[in-house]
Amino acid sequence: MSVTITFLGGADTVTGSKYLVRHDGHSLLVDCGLFQGYKQLRLRNWAALPVDPGSVSAVLLTHAHLDHSGYLPLLVKNGYSGHIYASAGTRDLCRILLPDSGHIQEEDAAFANRHGFSRHAPAMPLYTRQDALDCLPAMKAVEYHKPYQVLPGWSARFQPAGHILGAASILLEVAGRRILFSGDLGRPDDVLMNPPEPPPAADTVLIESTYGDRSHPSENFLSELGPALSRLAARGGVAVVPVFAVGRAQSLLHAIARLKERGVLPQHLPVFLDSPMAVHTTHLFEQHPGEHRLNAHDTRALMHCATMVNSVEESRALAARHGPMVILSASGMATGGRVLHHLAQYAENPHNMVILTGFQAPGTRGATIASGASSVRIHGRDVAIRAEVVKLESASAHADANQLLAWLQSMPGTPDQVYVVHGEIHPADTLRARITRELGWRASVPEHGSTWPT
Repeated sequence: MSVTITFLGGADTVTGSKYLVRHDGHSLLVDCGLFQGYKQLRLRNWAALPVDPGSVSAVLLTHAHLDHSGYLPLLVKNGYSGHIYASAGTRDLCRILLPDSGHIQEEDAAFANRHGFSRHAPAMPLYTRQDALDCLPAMKAVEYHKPYQVLPGWSARFQPAGHILGAASILLEVAGRRILFSGDLGRPDDVLMNPPEPPPAADTVLIESTYGDRSHPSENFLSELGPALSRLAARGGVAVVPVFAVGRAQSLLHAIARLKERGVLPQHLPVFLDSPMAVHTTHLFEQHPGEHRLNAHDTRALMHCATMVNSVEESRALAARHGPMVILSASGMATGGRVLHHLAQYAENPHNMVILTGFQAPGTRGATIASGASSVRIHGRDVAIRAEVVKLESASAHADANQLLAWLQSMPGTPDQVYVVHGEIHPADTLRARITRELGWRASVPEHGSTWPT
């Protein structure tokens, strides 16, 4: 019988990755992510999956970012009872990210109910912190490079993909077919993470395309960030930096520590990491030393170059401080969390700065700010954007189009087909065209909900 893939997310968009592989009455999911961005995408999180969670036999996770893992609490709550296979780094991060995600949703719903700006009465969280905790016992850590039988006759092998701690590409073998899921691929020149390993031979490849239509600038991350924060310090302003708690927060801390060591930034410039999730994630870099480029000195510097903010009271107290200061806070695309309160507090002052540090999915507040909009909607009101907006083009943790092609080209042999996923329509189709033209391979961009052979 044939092996098929149904694209339940990560198709036509850069979020919500869910790939359902079926064969001979069995099925498994590769990734189980939340949709983010436009409202019509976020509404998919509330709709029932087109497959009964109880009928899925296994889940494989490429990495812990919520657009790849954030639907797991709902999957388990709605009847999934199998294992969730992931690298040790991904397991450790999910133990932090998923409960925090549930907690933030509870907080946001409670805030909306207190202030009456939700269209729903009462506003409800998609899932709770307890829902997230309930899904964690299903997680099973796997070693890189070791084949695992995830179902009878189904074998999976994980290999490092760079990008963030624990990120993996996954080679799934079933019924004589080899299916390679790239996951999110890191950059060969990333300041924090090791480069992704070359791909193994495969019959079918799913390749991400977040940056499928562009190349990263040659400018160094530090040479972009240094002048911006120097301007901010000189005028005594406050920089609000929406960051992904996993990866981006640590990249920023590492860069700021370097800039202070080199004298580019004053040693006394206060920096705050206002995200319990990011604080806990930063400690994990000591526990997974083989996956990143940082030495012991660099890892210690991560912990000491910022004041770690944990409690809500400590976060609120930042509003009473005067600049200059830098506040790093989740989420990275300003879709929720504490960063919204800081944007509402500081974005209207032209002395201040909003620093965007990577891809901003269409429909997110980050994308609205990046577009040059004069205001952004936060907690039911329009907040004017008068602060200086800085977009760090070199901060991305994703491989660019040339690096994606180079990764594919290093594969032994030619696959039967390539499916271009996890990208907006233009980047995905641009990469598809380049794969066809430059590599001579058959490539397609699947539509959401479609089913394709392997």
